[in-house]
Amino acid sequence: MAARTGKEYISGLRDGREVWIGGQRVSDVTEFEPFAGAVQSVAGLYDLQHDHAGDCLFAHPETGELTNISHLIPRSREDIARRGTALAHAARYSVGLLGRSPDYVNVSLAGHAGRSDIWSRNGNEEGAANLVRFQADLARDDLALTHAIIRPTVDKGIGDLAAADGQMALHKVADTAEGIVVRGAMVLSTLAPFSDEVAVYPGQPLPKDAHKYAIAFSTPIASPGLKLLCRDAFSTDMAHFDAPFSGRFDEQDAFLIFDDVEIPRSRVFIDGNTEVWNAAMMNGWTANIMQQTTIRAEAKLRFAYELVSRFCKSINASDPRTKELLGELWTYAEMTRALLVAAEAGAREWGNGIWFCDERPFRALRPTLPQWFPRVNEIIKLLGSHNLLATPSEAAFDNPELRPLLDKYLQGANRFDAKERVRLFRAAWDFAGTALGGRNELYERFYLGSAARSYQLDHDVAQFELSESLVDPLLRIAESAEKDEQAPAFL
Repeated sequence: MAARTGKEYISGLRDGREVWIGGQRVSDVTEFEPFAGAVQSVAGLYDLQHDHAGDCLFAHPETGELTNISHLIPRSREDIARRGTALAHAARYSVGLLGRSPDYVNVSLAGHAGRSDIWSRNGNEEGAANLVRFQADLARDDLALTHAIIRPTVDKGIGDLAAADGQMALHKVADTAEGIVVRGAMVLSTLAPFSDEVAVYPGQPLPKDAHKYAIAFSTPIASPGLKLLCRDAFSTDMAHFDAPFSGRFDEQDAFLIFDDVEIPRSRVFIDGNTEVWNAAMMNGWTANIMQQTTIRAEAKLRFAYELVSRFCKSINASDPRTKELLGELWTYAEMTRALLVAAEAGAREWGNGIWFCDERPFRALRPTLPQWFPRVNEIIKLLGSHNLLATPSEAAFDNPELRPLLDKYLQGANRFDAKERVRLFRAAWDFAGTALGGRNELYERFYLGSAARSYQLDHDVAQFELSESLVDPLLRIAESAEKDEQAPAFL
């Protein structure tokens, strides 16, 4: 199968998967009203790749079929640039609000498959070969994948693995003639109800003896025994005018319970090998996946700046404080763009013939983005103020009795009529203040992991990479000057 259409994607979701929300089992995620908007939005991404085929698709070198370029294993700086162009189309489609669009896991698994030399260490040749084959199948079938890489929190005092006598976190419980059986839970799997499969792979380091937890694989969402427990839906059936994002981009987050799920041997990438588990995330993962992450972030930040600039114009807010906050928004977007350009320009071969971006700009960005996004929402609220809530619905504008009053009392400055002004402020509130806006802020805070931990790792890596000191030459100059002052004077 070549690159799929949105219709083909939706058809693939009708597979009897076990999805629960609010005590109700969802019989068909494509027809369930709280999910319908997100399903259609993801389907739109599949259609988008055909609308921009020249940028988003490439002829697969083995099959010749048109394939989404997010599956490309980059072998040159040009490949990195081509992939970036395609990723930008997807990011702009949702203005960065689909944090787990399918291209995310596509890029991640392409990177892992490209570093099969890492995955084949310590006797894991079979697992590495399985990963390479699966990534090729994923590209051929154009599946939508999510991942699950975080274990549930029970007792922070003893750690995730020790909770419930070691039975809570996902782990292997048996070998079978066909594969392995896994049991336990994983969180928080974004897009899971709307994905074809879920991939489990390294996201956090493991102790060397934690062999039963070192399991990496992919399995269909409809696998027997796999249960998805969804959070409350934040979607709405309101008109696009009223809630332009909540009705389309609630990508859902699910708690995954693996109730003795059998994984075929051909789908197992790591089976108890903690050495490979711990090495997999340390050899280019950030340099690879952060290209997609940064492109999405730049689109979201750029959109926020443009939206806030527009609603400020609609009320003629141009005082120094307003300009200061708008400049702050622009700075976040521009710094993100500049770091992306630097990372792509510094792309290099990382081993095994695969190319990734320069990791250093991304390492600097990784702990700062989780701080910028909450600040963006704060600025929206500071500049929007009460105007974010003085926003009648579209139905009010359709009412002939109310329309003249709304046109008079909610008109804007700079030739913005009442409806356009309200549209802008409703969009801003849906972006930052609704239930979806709050969820997205929380998502961005922790999407890239702990900012504090990232700063610590940045320092450790910087100390390891430090090859030339700026301090020592200066100290030598000072020491030399001091000796000169103490030397006897000769007349």
